[in-house]
Amino acid sequence: MASSALSSSVFTSPCSLSSRVYGDSLLLISRTRCGPNRLRSSRKFYRVRATTLQENEKKVEVEKSFQPKSFPDEEGKGSGEGQSSSKLEGWIIKLEQSVNVLLTDSVIKVLDAFYHDRSYARFFVLETIARVPYFAFMSVLHLYETFGWWRRADYLQVHFAESWNEMHHLLIMEELGGNSWWFDRFLSQHIAVFYYFMTVFMYMISPRMAYHFSECVERHAFETYDKFIKLQGDELKKLPAPEVAVKYYTGGDLYLFDEFQTARLPNSRRPKIENLYDVFLNIRDDEAEHCKTMKACQTHGNLRSPHSYTEDDFDHDGASNRL
Repeated sequence: MASSALSSSVFTSPCSLSSRVYGDSLLLISRTRCGPNRLRSSRKFYRVRATTLQENEKKVEVEKSFQPKSFPDEEGKGSGEGQSSSKLEGWIIKLEQSVNVLLTDSVIKVLDAFYHDRSYARFFVLETIARVPYFAFMSVLHLYETFGWWRRADYLQVHFAESWNEMHHLLIMEELGGNSWWFDRFLSQHIAVFYYFMTVFMYMISPRMAYHFSECVERHAFETYDKFIKLQGDELKKLPAPEVAVKYYTGGDLYLFDEFQTARLPNSRRPKIENLYDVFLNIRDDEAEHCKTMKACQTHGNLRSPHSYTEDDFDHDGASNRL
């Protein structure tokens, strides 16, 4: 079954592939190429709006993932076959997203039960889990490369940068003592192992579904940090920033810091870290940037390294114009 699906995706007309989202499970591994101009014109970008908080701002919103009705399958409207295909894909997307929401809600309930009054421990568990999908994505992509099925360096670059960012979130939580209890380490590590294999399986079946699930997790992380900042902001401003946070956000080469933020111009975001409030503010904004990237990934071929674009691809505020 896998070989037949592979052959059908590999030998599909190159120009027809550029306008399709993940219609079948193995479209991701297709080696088909379109010309660079055709590819650029056919990309459709779905932007997640996230405002970078300043201290005097009250609200930050992350737009939820696109729904099936927003999928732009306009090509088949003239024929019954095209309409049927569009409706079928819409139902598949709706099913995928419903399953993802159910899974995310289940994890949230577990975290709420154990960590309703232990914020740093909750953040430690959350960051241990949140970095797993990017490793899972890279594992599958390396496997596809080994088989000679699919190769695109930008995906590996960006996913590694996302993993690098989440790892530093985890290091910050460890420095704050979030991993001090044996139970917290045991729970987070075992959930992470299960989550890894589940994500690998999901990514091989439907990359779109796997990316949407990761977006759900990142959105929950964003909302969790946002709520924490609003409740504890005054206290956090009185506490010093962990050394690992200062080094990550303000020192050294920030290439990887820019790399995972695919909807903004490199060098357009340079955080200040003066206290613990600033640390959590920037972690929260990092999660919003992950949401943007995960959303873009849900349309096949959308993801590119932000370092591969020119300033003309962004507006004057450094936000992506790639719509």
